Amino acid sequence: MTDFLKGYDIQYWLESAAQGYLENTEYGHQAGEREPDLLLEEDTLREQAIDTTVQLVVGERCALAASSGLINAAPDEASKRFLATQTLDEARHVEVFTQRLYDLGVKPKELEGVLKDRANPHLVKFAEALLEKVDKKDFVAGVVGQNIVLEGMAFRVFEMLQQGNAEANPKFAHILSGTIADERRHVGFGENRIGSLIREHPERKADVEKLQKEMTYHMLATFGSQFGKGPSPKQMDEIMADHGAKRSGGEWQGVKLAEASPEELEAVLSDTILKEFKLRLERIGIEYQTPARP
Repeated sequence: MTDFLKGYDIQYWLESAAQGYLENTEYGHQAGEREPDLLLEEDTLREQAIDTTVQLVVGERCALAASSGLINAAPDEASKRFLATQTLDEARHVEVFTQRLYDLGVKPKELEGVLKDRANPHLVKFAEALLEKVDKKDFVAGVVGQNIVLEGMAFRVFEMLQQGNAEANPKFAHILSGTIADERRHVGFGENRIGSLIREHPERKADVEKLQKEMTYHMLATFGSQFGKGPSPKQMDEIMADHGAKRSGGEWQGVKLAEASPEELEAVLSDTILKEFKLRLERIGIEYQTPARP
């Protein structure tokens, strides 16, 4: 267990996160940074930003409930301590993305209603499936769902969002950068710990593969339906032209984000997510199971 502890103990978390990339930040971003005026003034852009951020809050609330619930299900003290740090990470993510909703104009008294009305139904079903395993104290299934499926697939979306907002919205990009750093650590834990447990308990392989198939469907369906929303590139050009501005955005996986259609973004995400996801499953001894849909 000594080797496992390296990089996953509380001291490392303090030095790398709390005293490292999060030092001198407030709600995940640099002091004084704010949402761009255009985003706050243009209703179409603001509504799109709210909808995106709602999915982040819903996903992170699920992650918070799962990581905290898995602490007492963990089979060893090292995993319990790591999950304690992950629980604080997830609580921070919930807080920073909730704060962004407030910054975008959502009133605190409206928060729960906005989350309920806008939460993607596939993401809600994913959360229900994951938390059912956590409630049963199924550590292997819980960590696979949380650290491998949810975070292993979602942090690629965070990377795309971060790249696309690096120039246009540094505040949001900085929030995402810290979240990505956390998620990489969480995914690494999932791979290392579950890989060793699958080797110790090969009888769990079929059960975990069935779970992966179900959960992967809900994640891919979430991505697909979310990218079908929002203004088209032509509508974005018209909005920006009305305000005397041009769309800005970086390049991610060979795609110019400012020019890509929702279909192009969905395609590149599905390709990169699944390619990496299959490799991750292979490393822990699991064979990827293709969902029935989509």
